[in-house]
Amino acid sequence: MGIFSKPEVIILKESNEAKEYLAKLQELLPRASGEVASKIEREIAVVNAGIYGEENILFELKNSGMDLVVLHDLYLKTESGLTAQIDYLVLTPKFYYVIECKNLVGNIEINNNGDFIRTFQYGSRKHKEGIYSPITQNERHLNVLKEARLDGKNILMKVLVNATFGSVYKGIVVLANPKTVVNDRFAKKEVKEKVIRADQLISYIRETNQSYKGPVMSLKDLLEIGESYLNLDHPDRPDYLEKYEDLVRETEVTAPSAAVSPSEDADAVMTCPRCGSPLVMRTAKKGDNAGNQFYGCSAFPKCRYVKNMEK
Repeated sequence: MGIFSKPEVIILKESNEAKEYLAKLQELLPRASGEVASKIEREIAVVNAGIYGEENILFELKNSGMDLVVLHDLYLKTESGLTAQIDYLVLTPKFYYVIECKNLVGNIEINNNGDFIRTFQYGSRKHKEGIYSPITQNERHLNVLKEARLDGKNILMKVLVNATFGSVYKGIVVLANPKTVVNDRFAKKEVKEKVIRADQLISYIRETNQSYKGPVMSLKDLLEIGESYLNLDHPDRPDYLEKYEDLVRETEVTAPSAAVSPSEDADAVMTCPRCGSPLVMRTAKKGDNAGNQFYGCSAFPKCRYVKNMEK
């Protein structure tokens, strides 16, 4: 099989994990109060912005009219313990693109040192702050991707991957907020070439591919490579929700009771439907439910099941 007879975009992996995380945050928010509620609200805003940005990029890819195999949200973990969460890996017949998606509020300036400086309006005042370079983050992801590709390979395959990786894989940063203005006139050429807007993504891929003079990959080859990365997608991802659950818990409860309420019949001890441990009575310490009692799993914090008292 040679070059595609008809342009085709194959979404080999389309993630819903960010949306699931967002739903859990929204479910947790009513239990929070004060500064903890503010932190969760800020995280919800960040996650919403990230989802919006990544969906913009996915829309561009799906409507590119090009031959693409797309993997969204890959979590890689190497044998040495390095990890990377890659927003998009886009395989084309000529190059493979590792895309770092950023949906930043405000305008971005890139100076001649490669520093990223964000300016944004908050209320009546403008704020300026430096941000971690997404190019550095993207380069780190490329290194982890390469190491994951090398893991388990024989010497011959390792030599081949080392020899071809840098010429085939391209790292780019895509700014997905259409309102963001990028000022890169003082940035070095190699930096400018790696930072683009979402509406420039497809033209960037087309122009870069036109410069390629080597052999063109077939659809079968691209799908096999995509499947190999799909097999590397690690299921044991960081639990970003846990820290917010712990913050809410700290404002809600006192120390766990050592036993169930004396009013409970010993033969009628309730058990946790999640893990089977006994439920114990606890009292909300702060927030709107302060002073109210509820049942919590005695295996906390390993299990966070909660059952409200019937009124």
